[in-house]
Amino acid sequence: MNTRDLVLIALFAAIVVVLGLIPPITLGFIPVPITAQSMGAMLAGCIIGAKRGALAFLLFVLLVAIGLPVLSGGRGGLAVLAGPSGGFILGWAVAAYVTGIIAERFIHEGQSESRQFGGFFLASVAGGIVVLYGIGVPWLSAVTGTPLLAAATGSLTFIPGDFLKAAIATLAARAVYAGYPLLPARA
Repeated sequence: MNTRDLVLIALFAAIVVVLGLIPPITLGFIPVPITAQSMGAMLAGCIIGAKRGALAFLLFVLLVAIGLPVLSGGRGGLAVLAGPSGGFILGWAVAAYVTGIIAERFIHEGQSESRQFGGFFLASVAGGIVVLYGIGVPWLSAVTGTPLLAAATGSLTFIPGDFLKAAIATLAARAVYAGYPLLPARA
């Protein structure tokens, strides 16, 4: 861990805070809002890699836990982490890690742009949607007392927006990778 790593970790934690300035969209039938912050896990994993991306989100969760209003809608504190959204918020670190691992393995210099786009999109979907829902939906079910199948079915509403977030993260990651590659290479 060097100074550059620490700066990138802090920078991506700050980017997630800025993504929280976009107002949340609340749906009446599920207690978890739609936010731009979930795209941060995709961006962090694809741009700065697994380790630094996960550490950026652990820093962000620490800011939430101490009560800073850094979540979308100006929320923060342990009560939010213990609520219906808590599994998704805590899952962002794991999602960033998995997204980064996949991106590090599938993206290499010298690949065609289309392969890089495909790799970034695959990483964003696998880590930022599949893994995140795998953590967040059971948490939502447990906290609200909703049956797991009902919580999963209700969460399907978020999928189209999450695919849009994955596409945006893919475009951003490819642009950064082309100009200033920060993604560590993995064998």
